[in-house]
Amino acid sequence: MSSTQLSVLFFVYMTGSAIIFNPTPLIERSGNAAWLSLLLAGAIGYAILAMLLHLHRRFPGMSYVDISRALIGSVLTVMIGFATLTYLLQMQAAIVVGVGLFMINSMMRETPIYAFTFLIFLISAMTARAGIEVMARMFTLLLIITSLFTFIVLLLALPNYEPSSLFPMFPKGIKPVFHGAYYSFGFPYSEVFLCGMFLPYAAKRMRGSLPKKMYIALSCNIVLLMLTTVCSIMVFGPYAAEVPYLLFSIARVVEFQDIIQRIESVIGISLILGSYMKTTISLFFISIFVSKLFGLRESSAIVMPIALVGFLMGLATYKSATQWLFIINSIHPLWTGAVFLAPLLLLTLVAFFRKKSPSA
Repeated sequence: MSSTQLSVLFFVYMTGSAIIFNPTPLIERSGNAAWLSLLLAGAIGYAILAMLLHLHRRFPGMSYVDISRALIGSVLTVMIGFATLTYLLQMQAAIVVGVGLFMINSMMRETPIYAFTFLIFLISAMTARAGIEVMARMFTLLLIITSLFTFIVLLLALPNYEPSSLFPMFPKGIKPVFHGAYYSFGFPYSEVFLCGMFLPYAAKRMRGSLPKKMYIALSCNIVLLMLTTVCSIMVFGPYAAEVPYLLFSIARVVEFQDIIQRIESVIGISLILGSYMKTTISLFFISIFVSKLFGLRESSAIVMPIALVGFLMGLATYKSATQWLFIINSIHPLWTGAVFLAPLLLLTLVAFFRKKSPSA
């Protein structure tokens, strides 16, 4: 695959559902300085990406699991990998449950949540089985559509913007900024870790341009989330922290000469598409991770079972929207730090202090 296709998949995965679910909890924690929290969390995302690219340069063509085996051995790799897998399975369930909660809270209140989660898992699993090349070509088109919808809504909301709502920036000091950065690290910037699953698929002739395009994709993600957050604050002011699904709510207030009104449906479509793409990418790379970890020959054969596990976990784990928010906001940052950041930092340090790769 080309480096451009991989960077598109990376951007899709990082943006996915984050553009809908991230702004409200972030503004609740950081207030008007939420955009600064995104910058701090994004800096950690850059650091994670830099470590992954360093390992990719040292061990070209090798998967993350294979690199881990080469550096710290099979026993530690399986132990750490099993802990990582627990989060990956829970994460994919959280993505799909978030869409289900959005649908039953905003549009179809009488429909049971499993009607949405089952269909999303089913379609995502079928797409994941088709392979990464199909995903890259298809998601490029869907990315253009969802990005266009988002920018149109933000542009049409221009008359509702009040720049004065962005001040004061630090009414409670600097501490809320770090609180918001901690939340944003857990969702979505710790998930840069899955970028390590993308890298081995880069075509050899294009590996030189891969780091630049991956950094550009991450930068575009940070800018888009910052833009959405700032626009939300300018529209809703001090009430932005109390408005669920802020981008969807912005679309609700858009009016253009009595012709364009109530266009929130296009944002609903964007959310469903974004979450579908993110779920598909998660399923594909979880299947790769499991097959590499346990020595399975065919990763596509376990995509459907993994999707079924995610569907059942979503039904059993999340009893309400409040519980979903608690797990995403409070538990995810600690969990991802333990199973993503700490092992990756360990591998990077081991690789740094080794003069030659074991495979040399």
